[in-house]
Amino acid sequence: MNWKHMTKPEIKDRVYKALAENRNYDSDYILGIPGTYLDTAQFHRDADFLEDAPFLRTFINNPNHIGCHTLTGDEGEDLFRGTQKIEVELIRMISEEIMRADARSIDGYVAPGGTEANIQALWIYRNYYQKEFGAKPSEVAVVFSDDSHYSFYKGANLLGIRALNVPVGEQDRMIKSEALQAVLEQAKADGIKYFIAIANMSTTMFGSVDDPDQIADVFESMELPYKLHVDGAFGGFIYPFTNPNSKLHFGNPRINSMTVDAHKMLMAPYGTGVFMIRKDWIHYAATSEASYVQGLDYTMVGSRSGAQAVSIWMILMTHGPKGWKNTMERLIIETDKLCAALDDMGISYFRDPHLNIVTMHAPQVPAEIPGKYRLVSDNFGAEPKWWKIVVMQHTIGKVVDQFIADMRSALA
Repeated sequence: MNWKHMTKPEIKDRVYKALAENRNYDSDYILGIPGTYLDTAQFHRDADFLEDAPFLRTFINNPNHIGCHTLTGDEGEDLFRGTQKIEVELIRMISEEIMRADARSIDGYVAPGGTEANIQALWIYRNYYQKEFGAKPSEVAVVFSDDSHYSFYKGANLLGIRALNVPVGEQDRMIKSEALQAVLEQAKADGIKYFIAIANMSTTMFGSVDDPDQIADVFESMELPYKLHVDGAFGGFIYPFTNPNSKLHFGNPRINSMTVDAHKMLMAPYGTGVFMIRKDWIHYAATSEASYVQGLDYTMVGSRSGAQAVSIWMILMTHGPKGWKNTMERLIIETDKLCAALDDMGISYFRDPHLNIVTMHAPQVPAEIPGKYRLVSDNFGAEPKWWKIVVMQHTIGKVVDQFIADMRSALA
């Protein structure tokens, strides 16, 4: 897969050709599906601006991308084959060009968000353990750090499997091997036999990053069956560009699946999570009862808008790999500036140097600051220990500079 910068006319031409390849509700005889174009009283299909708005045109045309098109290809739903091909290109672009997978070695789809994509991984692995080993759900556990996203608790609850959290260091936010081993020893004593391990490519609150090989080493030293999933919902579109020594990619054979979110760092519309998994795995989520769907369905969501995949593809092609790397490096420079100012003020914080999240110790933050800047607490229901800053595109320059000035003034 060759990810390269495309001009605005080139992107427009590619998307409109894909839409032309789709079946058209206006001109084709389509009687069998419960779908149509968007309501014309609210969504005007003949508006002049749509001629130069490929994403909005796709949104209004309303293609359904039900299924997993990296797997089914031409055997899947054929009504929207043109935009489905863009989604296949997108999955290949992310998995191969960003996450270092071999060509055509990954299946995946655009999900509503990282929560569903993470649960999709748990669903596949639970089903794998059930089918291949006769496991009971109560014998399967997902294992993750204390700082991991709540979606793993949610997924465990939905799937009837166990959720095991591992303590992290208070200052470095890292899983310690001995702590993970202790959790696994207790799990074995509790009758848990099969494991789904989570490695974070930036946790939500701290931006902390797990070492996948350290985690895998513990499972392998204890001879425990495990599958390793990477939650890159936040970090997936920044960390690979700012840390060339990252271990969190498909070039690492221990990693089997991954979640990334385009509606965070990539600035795509909400509803643009991405799930990716190595070939020969997604069939464990096949729903055979969906026999009326060409190619079956392998996703939790079922029907989903093809416009979301098009939006991610358009953003990546607009920037190209060099342009996107420059964009992410600019955020790191701005975050470095913020951290240098905090150091000068004597404020303690946690921050991974390759990410744009800075989490400050709450007692050192003046009371008037969090509300003004909409800082996020580690616990809104209790006295906070930490306040989080995320340096994003809209904060570069003015917002960060004003924050620094207000902090200095409040501490004076």
